[in-house]
Amino acid sequence: MRALTFAPGKQGTLELAEIDDPEPGEGGLLVEGLALGVCGTDKELANGEYGWAPEGADRMVIGHESLGRVKTAPSGSGFAPGDLVVGVVRRPDPEPCGACARGQFDSCRNGDYTERGIKQLDGYGSELWTVEAEYAVKLDPELSDVGVLLEPMSVLAKAWDQIDRIGSRAWFEPKSVLVTGAGPIGLLAALIGARRGLEVHVYDHNDHGPKPKLVADLGAAYHYESMAAAVAAAKPDIVIEATGVAELVFDAISATGAFGITCLTGVSAAGRTADVDAGGVNRQIVLENDVVFGTVNANLDHYAEAARQLAEADRDWLRRIITRRVPLSRFEEAFRGEPDDVKVVIDLTGG
Repeated sequence: MRALTFAPGKQGTLELAEIDDPEPGEGGLLVEGLALGVCGTDKELANGEYGWAPEGADRMVIGHESLGRVKTAPSGSGFAPGDLVVGVVRRPDPEPCGACARGQFDSCRNGDYTERGIKQLDGYGSELWTVEAEYAVKLDPELSDVGVLLEPMSVLAKAWDQIDRIGSRAWFEPKSVLVTGAGPIGLLAALIGARRGLEVHVYDHNDHGPKPKLVADLGAAYHYESMAAAVAAAKPDIVIEATGVAELVFDAISATGAFGITCLTGVSAAGRTADVDAGGVNRQIVLENDVVFGTVNANLDHYAEAARQLAEADRDWLRRIITRRVPLSRFEEAFRGEPDDVKVVIDLTGG
C-alpha cells in the first residue's frame, strides 16, 4: 500500500512510499484511510523540527488527523465493516502516571505517552491503517466529507471543558467570548461558543476571503481593524487564543474582565520576544481573579463530545472550513508554504 513516511528530525525526507499492508493486533480494527488533515504540526515534522520514530525504526508514517472506514472488526468490538471512524492520537504511558491511569492521558505528567504520527507510533497517513477498538471513535455516517475535522474539534471540546471546570470555582455566567485567529481551530472554537448561546467575537488580520462570511454565518462578529477594537466591542468574559502570535497572547491575557478566563491553544515559535508590562499583567490577573491556561491534545471523553458537536453542526458550514483537498499523489502541495490557517486535506483513496 501507499503511505506518507518520513525520517523524524531530518528535513526533506517526507515521501510517498510503498510499505507492507498493516495487520491489526488482537481486538484491533483494519481501516481504509479516506482522508488525512494536515496542520502546522505536520509541517513542522516534515521540516525535521522534531518527531520520534517507533522503536527500532528510522522512519515512520506521518498523520494524526484521520478519517477512515472500517474494513474488518472483531466480534464484540462495537464496530462493523463500513463504520466511519477516526483514530485517537495519544496513548497513555505504559507505566502510567496518575493522570494516564485515570484515562486523562492528554494531561500526562511524565511525558512518556506516545502519539500516532508524532511520537513513536506510525500515523494515519496511509491507504490502510489499524487502530485498537478502544482508541477508535465512531462517527455519524453523514460526516464522511467533514469527519476529518474531529481531531481538531476534540482539542476545542477539551478547551471548553477546561473553561467550564475553571469557571465553576465560583459563580460563572459568561456572556461573551473573543476568539483570536480565524483558522480552523479558531473557527471551531467560535462554533462551540455560538452553539452555547454566547455572544461571539472573532479577531483576525484578514479583511477578505472566506473568514468574515464563515464568522458572520455563525451569528458572530468579525473584527480585523485591531485587537484593541475587538476587545472594546466584545468586552469578553472568555478569550480563546488560537494564533500563537506572541504579542496577541499577551493582549489576550489582558483582554478579559474580572474573573476572566484566557485559554491558549496556539503554539508560539520559541525565541520570539515581545515588550510586555509584566507587572501590569500580573496585577490584573491577581486583582481580577483571572485565569490563564494552556491546552493541547484530548482524551476519549473529549473525542466523544467532539463527535457530538460535529454531528449537530451545520454540514455546509463545516465543509467550508476545508479549503483545499489534494490527491495523495500530489501530497507535496499540502505541505508547501500555505498559511497554517488554510485547512488542507489529503484524499487517501486514490490519485
